[in-house]
Amino acid sequence: MAAWKTSHHQPDGLVVRGVGIGLRSVHYDHILSRRPAVPWFEAISENYMGLRDGQGGRPLEILRLVRERYPVALHGVSMNIGSADPLDRDYLKKLKRLADLVKPAHISDHLCWTGTRGRNLHDLLPLPYTREALNLIVPRVREIQETLGRRFLLENVSSYAAYRHSEMPEWEFLAEIAERSGCGILLDVNNVHVSATNHGYDPLEYIDGVPSGLVVQMHLAGYSESGALLIDTHDHPVSDPVWDLYARALRRFGDVPTLIEWDDRIPSFRVLEEQAARAEKIRRGVSRERLAPALSS
Repeated sequence: MAAWKTSHHQPDGLVVRGVGIGLRSVHYDHILSRRPAVPWFEAISENYMGLRDGQGGRPLEILRLVRERYPVALHGVSMNIGSADPLDRDYLKKLKRLADLVKPAHISDHLCWTGTRGRNLHDLLPLPYTREALNLIVPRVREIQETLGRRFLLENVSSYAAYRHSEMPEWEFLAEIAERSGCGILLDVNNVHVSATNHGYDPLEYIDGVPSGLVVQMHLAGYSESGALLIDTHDHPVSDPVWDLYARALRRFGDVPTLIEWDDRIPSFRVLEEQAARAEKIRRGVSRERLAPALSS
């Protein structure tokens, strides 16, 4: 077991709980003027990490104001963890600078590759689930954690293609990386459903195949349909199958913090609050289920 799992903690001791909402620019004014009763927000790292304190203009100032009022997590989309290219040290330096300023509860990115030879393809591309890939990624995750000085979370992605030479299912691959590197898992429940539908496996097998102590955070989002294919567009409400899978995940992984993501055709903040309220209702219901045996004994 990697040392990060037992001997390193978040430097600032910040903890997020309950159901948070993704921080998007269209809601900046509402959040700062209304101060909605949201437990925490998650910001896209790349939107702020190139900015310096005192020179970041409005985006960084908004993030700082939000952070004064709420816990914040940072979530990246272009670290390119699964690439054979060397880690981008300038990227990590900027991310660390942002983390030192914002003091986030979590920092996360995706288990995928996003480009090669310095070219960003602006997509979250799946990996072959092989021992060779494991041996590439585990030391990279360890290096990321050492550079950032804090535990890092890896998120499963939605996928639309698979590799014939994969040697294990995705959930075993993700879990082994977490166990060997000491990182945590950000389980995107919507992505589990999307990938399971596209590839024809049982999403419950995925949930049940991840060791319960590894999941630190969960994401919920909506998808689009293209014939039999599901596309992770983050522009719809959470679907009923994903709500059901979320309840199953809560029963297995416990009351880990959850985020509502909505990245395109973004609705009013009220719609996101309604989605968060539904997640909170499920969360509380599962918590009561878990407490019932102890209360009746």
